[in-house]
Amino acid sequence: RIADFQEVLGEPTVALGKLRELCFSGIPFDGGLRCLCWKILLNYLPLEKALWSSLLKKQRDLYSQFLKEMIIQPGIAKANLGVSREDVTLEDHPLNPNPDSRWNTYFKDNEVLLQIDKDVRRLYPDMAFFQRPTDYPCLLILDPQNEFETLRRRVEQTTLKSQTVARNRSGVTNVSSPLKTTPSSLSEYEVLPNGCEAHWEVVERILFIYAKLNPGIAYVQGMNEIVGPLYYTFATDPNSEWKEHAEADTFFCFTNLMAEIRDNFIKSLDDSQCGITYKMEKVYSTLKEKDVELYLKLQEQNIKPQFFAFRWLTLLLSQEFLLPDVIRIWDSLFADDKRFDFLLLVCCAMLTLIRDQLLEGDFTLNMRLLQDYPISDVHLILKKAKELQDSK
Repeated sequence: RIADFQEVLGEPTVALGKLRELCFSGIPFDGGLRCLCWKILLNYLPLEKALWSSLLKKQRDLYSQFLKEMIIQPGIAKANLGVSREDVTLEDHPLNPNPDSRWNTYFKDNEVLLQIDKDVRRLYPDMAFFQRPTDYPCLLILDPQNEFETLRRRVEQTTLKSQTVARNRSGVTNVSSPLKTTPSSLSEYEVLPNGCEAHWEVVERILFIYAKLNPGIAYVQGMNEIVGPLYYTFATDPNSEWKEHAEADTFFCFTNLMAEIRDNFIKSLDDSQCGITYKMEKVYSTLKEKDVELYLKLQEQNIKPQFFAFRWLTLLLSQEFLLPDVIRIWDSLFADDKRFDFLLLVCCAMLTLIRDQLLEGDFTLNMRLLQDYPISDVHLILKKAKELQDSK
């Protein structure tokens, strides 16, 4: 199988049809094949091999530019960017009331950042990977010469400010000791020494920059679950030259993937033809076609697709299985030329594989089955989904 992949990827122009076919059945981990295939399937790398190195350089430079423009705190002059320290002017003053002031943007960004921070710290808690330090910390931000503020510092300062003065409901202001924060707060994770950053901090930066560049959608809870498997795959690439740029590459692949699935995250589109409600109904109409008895049973128990399929579809099943299994499912999803039509069939396969339990169970039991899916063998699920696809 590895030889088949190498043959397709060795051509001056990659034959996309052949590559899709190979990836659909699962991509071997060896030699960084998955990272390369995903970059092609997510339209980050073009099919002409000769263009790869110049494109990667251009995109990675662009990402560094985003970091310089978006992560850096207003009002702090940067010696390294050739700017001398100026006195703070009214334009640049934290109390400037102008809605377009840089500080106003900074405080608004902090609201988004706190939400991202809460979500990325919880990424795959059963795996130590995201808590571990990366081999390639972002020197641009961590360089002591630059005194740039990291996002982690920003969150700590913002959280401390909001925690220190907590107003209780009778209006008495109670100044709590910031050291006695709740266990679910910042103290939960070990703090890495200066100059190091954990993988979750890199994911936080990717999401923050995405939110800044896409103000129309900004950040919606759940995007962290989409970026996690992408980043994990690129950050564990055996090719160290590519691994070093996992952050920038993940950012662009995530942006391309979101361009295809972002409608699922936009509430105002829920009921339109590209929105999530339509897709959830499609899972049921496909089920009705394939297994009418099971469909009627779920209808009769008033088990609506939004009770379980909402999460399955929006998060591309990333919450239902362990990370290696999610990655295997994504091989097939990214290889699907109809872009995520196959996901509907995977959801249907998941229902038909537990049909006997669902037909016997009552509402409570069935809801538990669907919200904590009992089958962990993703190969079985993908095989079933393929059968459903072929029986069309």
